[in-house]
Amino acid sequence: MVMYVDTSALLKRYVQEHDSEAALSLMSTDAVLTTSRLTEVETRRNLARLLKEPEFTMAKQQFTVDLDGFALIAIDETTCNEAARIAEQTLCRSADAIHIASALRAGRNTTFLTFDIKQAQAARATGLHVVGV
Repeated sequence: MVMYVDTSALLKRYVQEHDSEAALSLMSTDAVLTTSRLTEVETRRNLARLLKEPEFTMAKQQFTVDLDGFALIAIDETTCNEAARIAEQTLCRSADAIHIASALRAGRNTTFLTFDIKQAQAARATGLHVVGV
């Protein structure tokens, strides 16, 4: 089984938030974790926004190490075309459509981990199994 981890879930690994324990528990249930290259941008932005030094530097270093263990989905022409189709179909936000398209590229049986309610609704509309919310 493959689990796609979106930014809202992965961020909970570095910033104590509501549902952080649930996110960590869900991520630990799957041997293969995948995410989009978009997650790198979103996570680093949010770490910089939410944390002060020295927590920011430590979290960023840990994130960099952790990201090496993920199967990363490229934001290429195929992903963008699928994201555009998903955005038209569900009217979800552009970044959400990229995450969903990335998860679908990992396979139709991919479990989608998110704590973003709107994104979860759009992911379910595409047939993905969603956990988190």
